[in-house]
Amino acid sequence: MQSEPVTRVLQSTTSVLTIHRPARGVVVLTITGTDVGEHGDAPFAELVNDIAEGPFELFVDARQSRAVALDVSGTWAAWLRTQRASLRRVNMLTGSRFVALTANFVREFAELGELMRVYSDPAAFDAALHEASAAGARSAN
Repeated sequence: MQSEPVTRVLQSTTSVLTIHRPARGVVVLTITGTDVGEHGDAPFAELVNDIAEGPFELFVDARQSRAVALDVSGTWAAWLRTQRASLRRVNMLTGSRFVALTANFVREFAELGELMRVYSDPAAFDAALHEASAAGARSAN
């Protein structure tokens, strides 16, 4: 049982990725800046333990992201496709039209369909995150 939320911060010159686990089975990836691939495989290595623990819900908060390089989007899409069985749902909040287009590309390329929700409304995204975190906290007890 996890008592304290675990947070990991990956910084580069162009972006910051924060990986936070507010509850069991819930992972929040927050992207700020422009991810051009400087983090390499570090985000995926960070998620290995989440995959090992069983299906989880991934929340990607990109409201403060200006852009994601096309090759980075392709890498994430390929990873999501291979890890689909470990994902209960993928939720992504976009802050711009460009990031929304990128999110839709990822959903199609990863063949996630209804497994991935793309949000443009921060309140709806935050409500889904709150609900998933509450459910994760209940299941941990």
